[in-house]
Amino acid sequence: MSRRGARRSALFALYKWDLTGKLELDPAADEYTRRTVEAVQARSSELDERITASAEGWTANRLGVVERNVLRIAIEEIETGAAPVEVAIDEAVTLAKRYASEDAGKLVNGILGRVAREEAA
Repeated sequence: MSRRGARRSALFALYKWDLTGKLELDPAADEYTRRTVEAVQARSSELDERITASAEGWTANRLGVVERNVLRIAIEEIETGAAPVEVAIDEAVTLAKRYASEDAGKLVNGILGRVAREEAA
């Protein structure tokens, strides 16, 4: 599976987990999906704090479930170096636009832009 597909699979699993509290990961999920889901799930509170700190006037819990989990995945990738910053941002924006809305893509782009600038500093 491509990394793009793995991100999408991770998003679906995290979306369900965020809504239900139950993690349902496909037994055939690839290693990248598994690592991403496990890392995001383990660090969700920390990632949410980072989202809140980078979102002007918003807290992570006020965001939609799709947007919140797209941001969690991208921040995890940026902070760990699992993907180049530009790739993590581009993929996150694409997922937000596809599964939420055009405005969600803009919101995700703005927040991740701040996160990337903070990481580079």
